[in-house]
Amino acid sequence: MLSDGHIAPSSLSLRDLPWQVHWSLEKCTLCGRCTTVCPVHAIELGVFRKRILETALGITQAPSNVFKVFYGIRQKTDPAYACIGCGMCSLVCPNDAIMPYRSEEADKLRFHINRGGQPRRRGGRRNVPGGILDRIKFIRISMLTDPALDAGRHEFELRSLLGRVLPPEENLRRLKEDGWIPPVREIYPLIIGGMSFGALSPTMWEGLQMGVAYLNEELGIPVRMCTGEGGCPPRLLRSRFLKYVILQIASGYFGWDEIIHAIPEMKEDPCAIEIKYGQGAKPGDGGLLMWYKVNKLIAAIRGVPPGVSLPSPPTHQTKYSIEEAVAKMIQSMSMAWGFRVPVYPKISGTSTALAVLNNLTRNPYAAGLAIDGEDGGTGAAYNVSMDHMGHPIASNIRDSYLTLVRLGKQNEIPLFAGGGIGKNANLAANAAALIMLGASAVQCGKYIMQATAGCLGSESDRCNVCNIGVCPKGITSQDPRLYRRLDPEKVAERLVDVFLAFDTELKKIVAPLGRSTSLPIGMSDALGIDDPAAAQRLQIAYVV
Repeated sequence: MLSDGHIAPSSLSLRDLPWQVHWSLEKCTLCGRCTTVCPVHAIELGVFRKRILETALGITQAPSNVFKVFYGIRQKTDPAYACIGCGMCSLVCPNDAIMPYRSEEADKLRFHINRGGQPRRRGGRRNVPGGILDRIKFIRISMLTDPALDAGRHEFELRSLLGRVLPPEENLRRLKEDGWIPPVREIYPLIIGGMSFGALSPTMWEGLQMGVAYLNEELGIPVRMCTGEGGCPPRLLRSRFLKYVILQIASGYFGWDEIIHAIPEMKEDPCAIEIKYGQGAKPGDGGLLMWYKVNKLIAAIRGVPPGVSLPSPPTHQTKYSIEEAVAKMIQSMSMAWGFRVPVYPKISGTSTALAVLNNLTRNPYAAGLAIDGEDGGTGAAYNVSMDHMGHPIASNIRDSYLTLVRLGKQNEIPLFAGGGIGKNANLAANAAALIMLGASAVQCGKYIMQATAGCLGSESDRCNVCNIGVCPKGITSQDPRLYRRLDPEKVAERLVDVFLAFDTELKKIVAPLGRSTSLPIGMSDALGIDDPAAAQRLQIAYVV
């Protein structure tokens, strides 16, 4: 902070920092665990000189000054090492001698975080409290307590379809004329959203894959996980577990070489191919894997030199529009797997989403459309994108579903919704609301990290350093010293717990509506909200 005895323009006091580390001299044993575990090196061992006033028993002798030197923990005030409030120091302290606290003062760090001329990038999602999904109520409920509709007393399964679902007569016609019908997969309505190998640590990825395999093979729940655009471990492409994976291909084609080389050796086809054109938290901006996380393995999989930042490149000059790009990519990806695998695009929530959807209705190879709303979590977005850009997922998915209804294709092209689902831990209720607004399934990422690996990030901007590879829990880090803190088997166990709990809650919502054998897709007459403007916008009931 100080240079040649002068105070720099960005010098701050402890009071000006958003998080202040409180340390107790009486409790501390100077074991050094807290300074070792701090991911941003916000604290250090310091030497303190304290003045102690000693007074003799008699009144004739003047008090004496005694200076005592002791060692303790000092918090740095340099903005580059500002505490992020993750609390790892308190987790490892054996004596409860240290704890970060949120400052009562206004956060002045926000004015100094852009040192070096770099805009602030933040992991996590936008820090806007509340949301429209949490205010939606389910108002159409059976008047009688019917054991057959009670999720606690009657076993039933809720499944969705991924793929183009044509009418029976159209399927027969295509089968006779072309010998081919669009591939369709039966999946669970909660999909683990795209979090790439590179964005997530190897242990986190392994834990999620183990949990997904257990859910499928031991419990019979067809859960699917999307890889994100960074490719995936080569051994996964050649394993039988690939059928539980949705491979994401994006504008950067990161990892595409590995996938192409593995196609002849694949024991199973992937569940589907997702072509990523946009993300809700940064629409039109593309992804960004910062150089901190591009180690030799990630660089080899993505086909780039190690230690370079990886932003998504611009659209190729041969593609003149999103509609043309979608059509070309769907065709090429379908051909790569011999038209056996469903292929669909993923776009950002935006007012132009309907233009993409209208073109998909005329494309026989399009297997659906995934829309990512403005609250989608990401570790690669700028603050300005997360806080000021995007479209709410509820209204976007509703517009898309009503468009399909007008075209008579609401049962043909599935819609997948993502962005802010479970933001306030109401995962099942948010998912049920989006399904009744028109989604066939929902995609969720950050909730899964929070629930399975103990993510410490919060809407009060606590932690949220996913992007720079210093995740204190080792969830989004490529540093072995950090990701070895994470036990993949524990992640798998918690993932199974999360899905079993979600399944029970979703059934508790759906069963009393009388839909115990199928998802209530588009069943908007069962929804109500206490906001007249929102009710009119979503075309659901206004209730107070």
